[in-house]
Amino acid sequence: MSQTAQMTIEGQQYEFPVVEGTEQEKAIDISKLRGKSGYITIDPGFKNTGSTTSAITFLDGEEGILRYRGYSIEDLAEKASFLEVAYLLIYGDLPTADQYAEFEHEVRTHTLVNEDMRKIFEGFPVNAHPMGTLSSLVSAMSAFYPDSYDSNVPADTEMHIIRLMAKMPTIVTWSYKKSQGHPVNYPDNSLDYCSNFLNMMFALPVEKYEVDPVVAKALNKLLILHADHEQNCSTSTVRLVGSSQANIYTSISAGIGALWGPLHGGANQEVIEMLEAIKADGGDSQKYIDKAKDKNDDFRLFGFGHRVYKNFDPRARIIKKAADEVLEKLGVNDPVLDIAKTLEKAALEDEYFVSRKLYPNVDFYSGIIYRALGIPTNMFTVMFAIGRLPGWIAQWKEMRENNEPIGRPRQIYTGPTERDFVAMDKR
Repeated sequence: MSQTAQMTIEGQQYEFPVVEGTEQEKAIDISKLRGKSGYITIDPGFKNTGSTTSAITFLDGEEGILRYRGYSIEDLAEKASFLEVAYLLIYGDLPTADQYAEFEHEVRTHTLVNEDMRKIFEGFPVNAHPMGTLSSLVSAMSAFYPDSYDSNVPADTEMHIIRLMAKMPTIVTWSYKKSQGHPVNYPDNSLDYCSNFLNMMFALPVEKYEVDPVVAKALNKLLILHADHEQNCSTSTVRLVGSSQANIYTSISAGIGALWGPLHGGANQEVIEMLEAIKADGGDSQKYIDKAKDKNDDFRLFGFGHRVYKNFDPRARIIKKAADEVLEKLGVNDPVLDIAKTLEKAALEDEYFVSRKLYPNVDFYSGIIYRALGIPTNMFTVMFAIGRLPGWIAQWKEMRENNEPIGRPRQIYTGPTERDFVAMDKR
């Protein structure tokens, strides 16, 4: 027998169905609340509101569980390639050898970006933020591929998915090369996805560049860990924009804009900026640990604890090992990273942090890795965007296939009541 929930409003009782997911998550379906009662619910930030049902990602913050399509993040990060995980998220199952070969081949052969896109890019100032550039160029892709306006042709949609997966890393590297005053590198389709990106980022025309396998492996893990995270701000933005039947490029561009915010994808950038500020103040880590513990001090440590994970961020356990491997392999001598190690030790051992579950999160370790690789701080969020791309695509695709209605949140108006217009000379 299905469960129901009762609500009493002004003496009138209303009944609503209870929805249960495959992992026993429960929700009250209030989609008919306004029609039945004239009332709506208020939920600032939608923290207690499910905007959709989804078969893509399961997240349990209390237990520290993250699964893509039923597969644990631990298994995927250890055993899969980023493109395997992208295929899993977008199409629902891990690919067979033949399916993977075809998908990887399609992505590999579409990495080149139309040269007219370069002309648009050249119009951006050298100090343009890479996220602004990326959002603009991804949106511009809809003009280069106008068949994207009609998203009801499956074959066309598949090609748009391939183009996004293939071309976004290429576009990202343009911003870095421009900031360095270097010529852009064209993709090398003999390389795998992560190695190709690293080559476009760091190769110079004057000398041979060899991709370090330890670095490529760490990047592969980072991209997998960021690939999807349920209905977060940027993902729900992609779905909301897509619900108007906006094309996939416009929808992804909107997600990039949402990710740009410091409360979302900018967190790993804030970690490094915090560490640099500590270094500039003399590098006394203990001073800032004490400040973080002082309830009368406004200072807060970035990269510790998580809004969703109430225990340890499962992604942080995985990427900590990769961070240690990268730092050891590269032999990086960086006072900022030394400060990071001190803060990490305190968070893992100090009773104040342990009791409050303020463990280092994935943003803390990803910031450390990106800095060690020589990636500028303002590019950390575009690295996040590359990883999150298959999740955004999967969520957009699921929303369209389910023919979900256009998103249209309600509000409670709190402004002035009706007023008479007053002529300007009498105001």
